[in-house]
Amino acid sequence: MAKTYLQVQQQIAQLQAQADVLRKKEAAGVLARIKEAIAVYGFTAEDLGVTGRNASTKAVKPVGRGKATKAKAHSTASTPKFKDGNGNVWSGRGPRPTWFKAALESGKTPAELAA
Repeated sequence: MAKTYLQVQQQIAQLQAQADVLRKKEAAGVLARIKEAIAVYGFTAEDLGVTGRNASTKAVKPVGRGKATKAKAHSTASTPKFKDGNGNVWSGRGPRPTWFKAALESGKTPAELAA
């Protein structure tokens, strides 16, 4: 027997309710990872592009992918903030590289690796 329009609409409503529950659950996990990254890397509201009054409630706008954005990204080279004796360097931005983690595990401090 073929479904009626009303049955399909009810199914859509049920699926939308399930999607909303899943979105909230996934968003909570993403938010936890973001908070962890903020704590680990010491990001500020300004670093995240969130400034001004009620900064904690503003949504961060996605970064555009136009030509101006690409040109700016290439023209601003990150200066190394950390280096080891083997020629490895890291700007201090983004995930910690393997060599940096290994150096910390071997007993070195970030201050000792500072460029």
